[in-house]
Amino acid sequence: MSVTLLWAVDVYGRVYSVSTAGQHWVRTEDALLELKRVTAGKGRCWGIGCDHHVYLNMIPHEMPIRYKEETYENQRWNPVDGFTDTLLPTDRWPWSDVTGMNPQPLHSFQLPSRSWEWEGDWYVDHNCGGEPSQTGGWEYAVDFPANFSPDKKWNSCVRRRRWIRYRRYTAQGTWAKIPLDHPRKPPLPLCDISCGGWEMSDESGRYPYLWAVSQQGQVWFREGIHPRIPEGTRWDEVEVPKEVVQLSLGPRDLLWAVLWDGNLLVRTGLSLDSPTGTSWLEVESPEKEMETLHVSVGVSVVWVITKDYKVWFRRGVNSHNPCGSGWISIVGEMMMLDVGLNDQVWAVGEDRGLYFRIGVTPSEPSGNGWIPVSAEWGNSKENVPPRGGLKSSSQLKEASQGSVLSCTDSDSELGPSDPSNSTNDTPVLEAAAPSVVPLGGAPIVPVDTQDAPTPPKSLIPASDSFINSLVSDRDKTSTNQQSGLQIEEEGQFSPAQILMSPEASGPGAPWSNVDLESAEVARSTQAEGPHLRNGSAPYGMGLEGAQGVGDEDGPVWAWISGGGCNVDAASQVSWLSATGPLVSSLSLTPVQSSVWSDQQHREEISKKPLERSNSIWVRKGTLCWWRDWKPHRWVDVAVALEQSTKSDGGKDSIFFVYYTRYDEKKYLHIFINEVTALVPVLRDSHYAFAVYTGPRTRLRSPLVLAAQTEKDMKDWLNLLSDVCCECRGIATPPSRQALWSTTSKGDIFVHEPSFSLEAPAHTLSCDLMFWRQVPGHLRCVESNSLGLVWGIGWDGTAWVYSGGSGRQANSDAGHAYQQTDVRSVHVYENQRWNPVTGYTDRGLPTDRPMWSDESGLRECTKGNTQPPSPQWAWVSEWAVDHSVPGGTDKEGWQYAADFPVTFHGHKTLKDFVRRRRWTRKCKITLRGPWQPVPPIPLSDISLMSCLAHSSMEQVPLWALSDKGDVLCRLGVTPQNPAGSSWLHVGTDQPFKSISIGGASQVWAIAKDGAVFYRGSVSPQNPAGECWYHIPSPSRQTLRQLSVGRTSVFAVDENGNLWYRQGLTPSYPQGSAWEVISNNATKVSVGPLDQVWMIADGMAGFPAETPGTVCHRLGVGPMQPKGQLWDYGIGGGWEHISVRANSVEAPRTQHPLSTAPPPPSPRRPLPPRANGAAVGV
Repeated sequence: MSVTLLWAVDVYGRVYSVSTAGQHWVRTEDALLELKRVTAGKGRCWGIGCDHHVYLNMIPHEMPIRYKEETYENQRWNPVDGFTDTLLPTDRWPWSDVTGMNPQPLHSFQLPSRSWEWEGDWYVDHNCGGEPSQTGGWEYAVDFPANFSPDKKWNSCVRRRRWIRYRRYTAQGTWAKIPLDHPRKPPLPLCDISCGGWEMSDESGRYPYLWAVSQQGQVWFREGIHPRIPEGTRWDEVEVPKEVVQLSLGPRDLLWAVLWDGNLLVRTGLSLDSPTGTSWLEVESPEKEMETLHVSVGVSVVWVITKDYKVWFRRGVNSHNPCGSGWISIVGEMMMLDVGLNDQVWAVGEDRGLYFRIGVTPSEPSGNGWIPVSAEWGNSKENVPPRGGLKSSSQLKEASQGSVLSCTDSDSELGPSDPSNSTNDTPVLEAAAPSVVPLGGAPIVPVDTQDAPTPPKSLIPASDSFINSLVSDRDKTSTNQQSGLQIEEEGQFSPAQILMSPEASGPGAPWSNVDLESAEVARSTQAEGPHLRNGSAPYGMGLEGAQGVGDEDGPVWAWISGGGCNVDAASQVSWLSATGPLVSSLSLTPVQSSVWSDQQHREEISKKPLERSNSIWVRKGTLCWWRDWKPHRWVDVAVALEQSTKSDGGKDSIFFVYYTRYDEKKYLHIFINEVTALVPVLRDSHYAFAVYTGPRTRLRSPLVLAAQTEKDMKDWLNLLSDVCCECRGIATPPSRQALWSTTSKGDIFVHEPSFSLEAPAHTLSCDLMFWRQVPGHLRCVESNSLGLVWGIGWDGTAWVYSGGSGRQANSDAGHAYQQTDVRSVHVYENQRWNPVTGYTDRGLPTDRPMWSDESGLRECTKGNTQPPSPQWAWVSEWAVDHSVPGGTDKEGWQYAADFPVTFHGHKTLKDFVRRRRWTRKCKITLRGPWQPVPPIPLSDISLMSCLAHSSMEQVPLWALSDKGDVLCRLGVTPQNPAGSSWLHVGTDQPFKSISIGGASQVWAIAKDGAVFYRGSVSPQNPAGECWYHIPSPSRQTLRQLSVGRTSVFAVDENGNLWYRQGLTPSYPQGSAWEVISNNATKVSVGPLDQVWMIADGMAGFPAETPGTVCHRLGVGPMQPKGQLWDYGIGGGWEHISVRANSVEAPRTQHPLSTAPPPPSPRRPLPPRANGAAVGV
């Protein structure tokens, strides 16, 4: 890393710098120079002098700064004299620029300032077009303007040649005054400047910009700054809606300003084409009742100090969002700060010491603590004398009249200071040297005083102007003249009484910036106490027993600029090292530090607990975004996840997406606490995922992002999921009451229920439910309130949940197992019959593609069909599938009259189209908290729903094999969730759906749609005794059902949802079926009889992928069918299970209510034993 400089200014305007390779502060060589503030950039430093002029210090470089001046000599030919400088009235000037529009005689060129010198005289450029010319540098043409060439022709009537002269910049390494604009109107006296913008172009650091603020609140921009013109050329005013007091320009396109009313302005539209921007936006101060004092910006950070010296960090700042999104309070009390290179932060504390913010990185831009800048003062640390034991008054320093502490002091005179008035007899008050509270070091050495008072008022006042604060104490000082006489009598100094020397009290003393009434007090006190001549002044300064201060004690800092100091969190700089715990500025002025001599006070400071600081953590990256508006396409975007940690440990996060539309920078943002789901999706074979929020769920428009690699997608998904869980206080595996669901892609999600989910009033909206992903891949999941969770893969393998979140963390390493799943991918071959060739792959123009998916809307061939996601891999070749619903012929064909109608497996005379399905298997391998349960493949499974406080020796579990056999799992307990063996339950035909509800009610649906009820199921007889046939709805075929505590719901092949009426303990089979709604694919009934389903779609959004989570509202004992549906997250949801959710909202019982009558005895069923145990 190259050697760079940190710049600082003390309260007397003296400028210092320290090198990253050095250890000592070095004062500028110009001892008479006094600056108010400085702003540094790469290779340069600007400053505002006490004479209100702008100064520039270019860091010396081995390459000189040279500028080429050029002008053209133009001549025209005439028959008498040949080529002469006598031109036609319509011609260009005899001496002009290259365009001929502006006259430029040789004598008109002047040096822009004293910082330049000519390297030689004017000479003719003998190169024409880059090649040496033999014509004395002349170029010929037919007329002005035309294309010139070195060859003279018979029709060459005009000619020109170029004259060149170089000037060199000679002020490198010194402070050079920038000349005023002539004849343009110069800006009014400036009070603030800021340098930046050097990273806006490709050539970093070559084209910096300079902005300034005048004392009247105007904003100015310095035009013409160039590597060969470091001073620039002129000042241009930039219109502002309000008066500005201070501004800050970052290395790129961020510009913030502080208004006189305490709010802030943000400049938008800064770019290379528009360096002054386009418009202003106003941002409120961090605190409504506290005005902003100072602002400083970096590449993508904004820091602010309010007038109570609190430090604030602006979150969400980016070139796409220059205004940011909110304020974060940072521990520490500072007077000013500056954001330097690499967004590092430097500050001047309330104790007038210099501080550096450590831990600032791109991922943590707010840092994690303040440390002092411990560069040595003088040749060695031993040169600093001890500060104790001094009984004399504060020493007086000599400085010029222009020394001021506030750049906005309206009483100071304009223009340069008069050197004749800068005599050695001109005294100026100086504060004691800064006493920085050591970080883990020795305690502060006190001043030896007889009576240690309470901490006095700061010598350096907490205001914008030190001089103004002195004037404000005029009345108090005038009333204390009598106490000044007592000092002589007692032979010691009275607190808050210091007199100026008589030499400075004469008629020529420069009192223009100090209270004149106090000067008279100084003269009168001089007459009364001549022995106080060298040490006291009549100002109430709070110097109670303060020690003397000299140059050897080090400067009292007023300003710092790190724009040219190239350090970062990993830099090894000798004067940046934390020697103790990280603390903020403790708001101790130098005088307070020296006066507090009481040992008890020092111990209280050293033992003061450190306050936890707010901090910002940022993760940035690049992704692809599926654009919301038409035409939909993938767009490369920058993303950032920003997390704020508050002092109480609370965290909130924002996810930003930055994009460009029509060359205009824009952004999207999502608050992490509003995210409801992060779902991997299938989109053009990309590694994509969707981000859902409540509003986006209602609009069916999730934010879809894609990564370049699978690892990047997993990293972002894990990171966002962890932050979402942390924001919601979820730090444990899924609870026993969790809702489980799966998507058509096989991803597993859980939701932690609350009392409001099933509350009769103020129910949690379904689109606000937060779903988090659990590692694994399953087709369906079932659970109950005892913590048992079973799942079935797409290949029929049964899996049992082992607990844990399944992450590759140390805490979950014992719960992560290898899991595999196999599923089939299908494409359909379509053909149409014609009388000549029979069935052929040439269809009608209105037909579906000859190779398509099942719907026929999308073309899918065997060659272009890929696995569901890049995580899958092919494990077989394409083959004809004969196991298609409806049957096939020997070649796998199904026939129909036309597309699309119901297909059948045999050909008839009316069948003009046919299709057959091709299948290919693919496999996925991953790790998750799931253990296999061999060896029988399953198609459906059900755990008995119960309340959370229920107790049972074994949990009933019923399942169906892939062949339709009914099985009952034995030995299932919370301690042994996998059970021990399968018990086969005999049936007359294969089944396709089964469910067990409260009181061991077992219902099932056969493959032909017949409904059965299993009787006499009990803990003593887990397999029951016989099947009872239940009539199906008229002319409907049921395909899936779910049994709750007292209700049964079923779904038919047409998507209708049915409710079984008349279920009572005495007649558990019910009496009749009643249709509830349509648009259903699966239903789940919980232990509280709550009803949830997967809807086929949502009205008004036909383009959404089928599968939407729905919640039935209004379900209760008096209204078991409910009233209406609440639609939640959708777009590919396959299955949901609420059979574990027994979280019931607390109910207030009416005082007059009576206990319900005991239920009537259950009617016994005739015994029929047809079950046989099968041990595994």
